[in-house]
Amino acid sequence: MSDTDISRPTRRHVLTAGSVIAAGSVLWTPGTAVASPPAASPATDRVAAPTAWTDRNSANGWPVLDSAPAHRVEGAARLTVRLAAGDAATVLLYVLRRYCYEIDMLTPDDVTGHLTDRNVRAGLESNQLSGTALTVRQVAYPLGAPAGNGMSGPEVTVVEDILADCQGVVAWGGETDPVKQSHFQIDVPPHDSRLKKLVAKINGWEEHPGRGAGAIDAFQPARLSRARKARADR
Repeated sequence: MSDTDISRPTRRHVLTAGSVIAAGSVLWTPGTAVASPPAASPATDRVAAPTAWTDRNSANGWPVLDSAPAHRVEGAARLTVRLAAGDAATVLLYVLRRYCYEIDMLTPDDVTGHLTDRNVRAGLESNQLSGTALTVRQVAYPLGAPAGNGMSGPEVTVVEDILADCQGVVAWGGETDPVKQSHFQIDVPPHDSRLKKLVAKINGWEEHPGRGAGAIDAFQPARLSRARKARADR
């Protein structure tokens, strides 16, 4: 599918797809307040107790950082997130923008990026130490919570479309073991050619109105088919 097939924002699809949205998902209509995210589900016994991450690099091969700069999320008032500077930030900010436009607008309390606390419960959480991962509403979607109690089907559809756009560069905690649906991370090492290629593509979208975040309909048949194929290949 070509980039020219991209259509309008699809938050209405996520929030109204079908006549009924799964209990606990966000409901939105003009002029009404957005409902609170679903309550956290209890973690499973598969989640380990926190242990100190002692490696110099996080699990995805990026160097652990003492600090990371704050980046503004375009289109989301007052929302910033601390991430490793450069290509990693470009990609993860794209993920956040699409979440805001197509699932629900996020607030500063919803998003956590770089962390300095080395105590982690799973290897994927170490990637926040390098500023190459973030969480979205971690309280609602904690590590080890059953996926069936998490994101609604339409929300997962948008996430899978985002992953397809990111062409293997981004991994989602909804597809890890243990599950953590709030988690998104860079899934390639520094200087990987796939990362450079994706960043160039995202930057190209930014330069052309009508493309990229804010102008995508994840529920177009061609995009649904592409996302299914990408999921099967992961």
